[in-house]
Amino acid sequence: MKFNITRSWEKPQSFRVESVISQFTLQDVKLEKHFRGSIDIEDMSWQVGVIVGRSGTGKTTIAKQLFPDAYIRGFNYKEASILDDFPENLPTTDITRALSSVGFSSPPEWLKSYEQLSQGEKMRVDISRALLLEEPVIVFDEFTSVVDREVAKVSSLAIQKAIRRTEKRFIAVTCHYDVVDYLEPDWVLCTDDMSFTKKKLSTHPSPSRSGAAAHIYGPTLKTITI
Repeated sequence: MKFNITRSWEKPQSFRVESVISQFTLQDVKLEKHFRGSIDIEDMSWQVGVIVGRSGTGKTTIAKQLFPDAYIRGFNYKEASILDDFPENLPTTDITRALSSVGFSSPPEWLKSYEQLSQGEKMRVDISRALLLEEPVIVFDEFTSVVDREVAKVSSLAIQKAIRRTEKRFIAVTCHYDVVDYLEPDWVLCTDDMSFTKKKLSTHPSPSRSGAAAHIYGPTLKTITI
């Protein structure tokens, strides 16, 4: 699965824009970015993938281009309890099982509205809803971006275990390298240098494995410090 994406935009017209263009001699600057690389996943013998890299390196653009139908764009939450935000046709047992599978196993918290939850709980509810969709592939952007890093690690381990108990495929799009070990992905695309590594981990990580991602994935994460 090769990609060669050009993202461009027009210069807006305003006094401030023209002032900056003149000040920094940007008259001939092309407002565009190029993202080129490949992801070798045609055999579909994977369940967890990661697209990781610094901000501005094309993670979201690539994910949307390659997986347009799988990209999760957010759910609507309006009920007094998150339980009632799930589709009406789902049995309550399926909902609570999905919530528990991703590490959110607190029945009192399930009675709250989405806005009353912590950021980590919100993320797990979102992923639970995604797991209950009919789509075989789930692309989750900004993965663990708004949660505490220790919560991110614990959540990642629970989430990847939940995914592997299903037939679904999950792609985490993130700027946080510290969750790679805990997701135990079957493949990693690092957009910092567009390097792709396809290798499944065989052991569960522990908090003491600082820097293990760089060791396991070799050139893919050679520029990463965790």
